[in-house]
Amino acid sequence: MAFDAQAERNFKVVGTRVTRPDGIDKVTGKAAYGADISAPGMLHGRILRSPHAHARIVSIDVSEAEKLPGVKAVVTGADLAQPEDDAFSDVAINCLARDKALYDGHAVAAVAATSKSIAKQAIRLIKVDYEVLPHVTDVDEAMKPDAPVVQEGRALETVPAGMSQNVTTHCQFGHGDLDAGFAKADKIIERSFKTAATHQGYIEPQACMASLGSDGRGEVWCCTQ
Repeated sequence: MAFDAQAERNFKVVGTRVTRPDGIDKVTGKAAYGADISAPGMLHGRILRSPHAHARIVSIDVSEAEKLPGVKAVVTGADLAQPEDDAFSDVAINCLARDKALYDGHAVAAVAATSKSIAKQAIRLIKVDYEVLPHVTDVDEAMKPDAPVVQEGRALETVPAGMSQNVTTHCQFGHGDLDAGFAKADKIIERSFKTAATHQGYIEPQACMASLGSDGRGEVWCCTQ
């Protein structure tokens, strides 16, 4: 690809220090994010999460949390409707665990209270009886046929026979003639690489505020990209 140095120098954006109008507010702490939004009479939510990577939820007792003054609601997976469309079932399961906690940190209950301190106290009053199940935390181990299965019956028809049910889909991409390319190569190097899961780092905390009117209409302020 030809490179025109003169054209590059004429660019107004590429290669220049573009002014960011939101920069000053962000570096000085003046920018408002979702966690900064508040409203009169606002309730505060807290979530109870599973301490186990894989566990069956035998029972959840929220009675003591519900009795705590200032607690307005306590919900578990049993309070959520089961989506008729299977495409949304993963979203519902991830929202609040139903029969099993599928990973360390999976939400199993949520509390809404009149203050943050009451919500935290209510979370501590919820009693969950777990049956801890076998698990693996390595991708290669999880794909072996004898690996503990996290969710049964989720594998699609694209998954080759003999693989663990933990493999839910299988995609293969290719381009060109591999053998011909190897034959022309001066050197062939074969190596295996593994990396941990990564996620971008946001400058705003995860937060959400919702307001429901008497007419049944609601507004939601939440983090987004």
